[in-house]
Amino acid sequence: MTSTPEIFEQSFLVEKRHLDEQNHVNNVQYVQWVQDIAKAHWEARANQKQNLQYFWVVIKHEINYKKQAFLGNEILIQTYVSETSHVKSIRHVIIKNAETKKVLVEAKTTWALMDQEKKRPTKISEELKRIFQQ
Repeated sequence: MTSTPEIFEQSFLVEKRHLDEQNHVNNVQYVQWVQDIAKAHWEARANQKQNLQYFWVVIKHEINYKKQAFLGNEILIQTYVSETSHVKSIRHVIIKNAETKKVLVEAKTTWALMDQEKKRPTKISEELKRIFQQ
């Protein structure tokens, strides 16, 4: 049986603190948003026990910068988990200008599930896989 990944999204306005010297969103800020949306998605979907038992660490970021964003732009960030295997999952993040719908950044990140107590990678159970599905 194939399942469909849940698309989780957030939106907000670009603030002065997000900008670099050229007055557009700093590339490092996009990386922060990729991490922030992943954490928000996990916290929104995991139950209290899961949040206490596990945490995620990023292993790899692949980011394609396509367009710029500027002060006052409304940003829409969407994410979903496309696949999981043993201790790793692949997460996709799409950052768009909410008004024009143009893609600003596309990211593919690899994450490892960690056991909170042991501080070591742990197997992603079927139950955990399902929390990111519709």
